Amino acid sequence: MEQSSETHHLEKSPMLKDRIEAVTRANEAFYLAFESLDIARMDRIWAHQDYVTCIHPGWGIRVGWPAVRDSWVIIFNNVFSMAFTLTELQVQVAGDVAWVLCMENITSRHGETTQENRIVATNIFERFEDTWKMIHHHGSPLME
Repeated sequence: MEQSSETHHLEKSPMLKDRIEAVTRANEAFYLAFESLDIARMDRIWAHQDYVTCIHPGWGIRVGWPAVRDSWVIIFNNVFSMAFTLTELQVQVAGDVAWVLCMENITSRHGETTQENRIVATNIFERFEDTWKMIHHHGSPLME
């Protein structure tokens, strides 16, 4: 996974800066798990809560960890490879909740076919003790 732009912040407190960096690392771990197509890695990224949600491009809303996990299993079983380059990355933290907005520039392979897609994504994380876990992912195709 590549990131071609850095998040810019105004003057932030050291604690807020540390949280932004931790959320940035959690977001990177999410995309590395996605690229790996490894459900065990994805399991470690998400909070296993009834209130987690996920909306993949063209899909309905998945609510609750079992439904969200099943959606990743379906994707991982139907894709041979994925590579992400993230652009327009924005990271915000408010207390124990954080959100990341970004453009996912995806190269994926399904069988012999390679596809290039641009997806606008929102990722929401919640802090559980000292660990940021994903509680929401929403990806929508960019309409250009």
